[in-house]
Amino acid sequence: MRVLIFHGYLLRGTGSNVYNASLARTLARLGHEVHLFCQDREAGSLGWVDAVGRWGPDLRLEGRPPGPGTITAYVPEIGGLLPVYVKDRYEGFEVKAFPELTDAELDRYLGANVAAVRDVAASVGGLDSAVASHLVMGPAILARAGLTYAVKIHGSALEYTVKPHPERFLPFALEGIRPATCVLASSSHTAESLWEAVDLPDLPAKTRRLTPGVDAHLFRPRPPEDGERAALQLAAELRGEPSAQWDRDPNTAAEVIEWFAGSDAPRVIFVGKLIVSKGVDLLLAAWPLVVRRHPGARLLIVGFGEYRHGLERLLGALEAGDIRTARWIASQGRALEGAPAPSRLRYLDAFLSDPPAGYVDAGRAAGDSVRFTGRLEHDEVAELVGSAAAMAVPSTFPEAFGMVAAEAAAAGVLPVSAGHSGLAEVSRGLAARLPPQVGDLTSFPLGDDSVPALGDRLDRWLSLTPADREPFREILAETAAGLWSWESVAQGVLAASAGRLEELSAAQ
Repeated sequence: MRVLIFHGYLLRGTGSNVYNASLARTLARLGHEVHLFCQDREAGSLGWVDAVGRWGPDLRLEGRPPGPGTITAYVPEIGGLLPVYVKDRYEGFEVKAFPELTDAELDRYLGANVAAVRDVAASVGGLDSAVASHLVMGPAILARAGLTYAVKIHGSALEYTVKPHPERFLPFALEGIRPATCVLASSSHTAESLWEAVDLPDLPAKTRRLTPGVDAHLFRPRPPEDGERAALQLAAELRGEPSAQWDRDPNTAAEVIEWFAGSDAPRVIFVGKLIVSKGVDLLLAAWPLVVRRHPGARLLIVGFGEYRHGLERLLGALEAGDIRTARWIASQGRALEGAPAPSRLRYLDAFLSDPPAGYVDAGRAAGDSVRFTGRLEHDEVAELVGSAAAMAVPSTFPEAFGMVAAEAAAAGVLPVSAGHSGLAEVSRGLAARLPPQVGDLTSFPLGDDSVPALGDRLDRWLSLTPADREPFREILAETAAGLWSWESVAQGVLAASAGRLEELSAAQ
């Protein structure tokens, strides 16, 4: 089958990027001809991309001709202005959040992509299947191009663009959702949030739940010594890269990874975008509680984003025992990632307003136990996760699915996630297979007691000996492999595009 995937962003890094790259690779592995729309100007450097299509002004292909089992990545010419849901820096682009776009800029963006999709559909002789990623603008683009398609909802477009700005962006969502054959949500929570935002009578009936997959070839359980060895090998490979890259200093990352893997003390990892919504502030605040019980423990923060500076300031304040400055950081919230006005980080401030006895000393004692790597690629993260005992996933904003949590579990690493939205569905799937005393550690409640609750769960897991943890690590890996596979995702997307809703799970 000829399958078109409209993504419109990079093919590495954050959740929806990894989702679409993994979907494309799986479809090609199953023998389909994949046409993937993105804005990754370095798509040709990816080993799994067979050809790249560019416009200048006519469509031209560089690489292997399309055919069964191939992936062609298309990069429409959008004039260098990239609309995003959460504002950040993207090398080579002028970046604006969707609400910042003028009507003329939005029209140009839509028009360029619609024309590009029509060009590709005509050049390949028609398409058998198509899926649009995100609530806006992919579905509206495929609708205007006249395709038959399904829609895959990712939380960012829904929660950051359509719901806060319905007067402007709901019409585009409706334009894309109405003609879709099926709407795919990663979790029941996301489906319900979608129905709340997009009031169409037939929408619940054509919404189906299809969780993302986990690449069990990349994320796999390893003996502890093999996990450490893989992390050190990654560090060695990073040292051979050019030094100047977008949000990435390979030599610094290598040094930090060697520091992380080179300790026999417990190791915990965070992987995600460094924005307020990911709740890294809660993890940093909980960390002194963990180190107090596990001296020498190390925490690695993997990712990039505009809030990194704010997190480093918070870490510095905690390590200095400066609760006053830490509370000021909590009072600023999103202002420290570029928002126009402060917004209090309620859960962090609630903890810091009355920290437990000895917390200031614990913060000082935890000094130099946290490091940041900067941006790592998805396959690099896979090599690194296995060197950790646990992963913290403390998001405070709704998540469509807990992909990083599922990937950690596939590697035999316990994910400790905030208990809400798609994260809670992943935690419930894992907890159902684990003994209650361990299953309880996969999730912590989001509220004013989040910091001690997160610290408690990390502490209890790390208090088990490696030998005691081993059978639970096997259960985590087996459960992830059984519940979440990319092959089932790919088949589900094809069924959704064809309107075979009976083959898919209901959204509730």
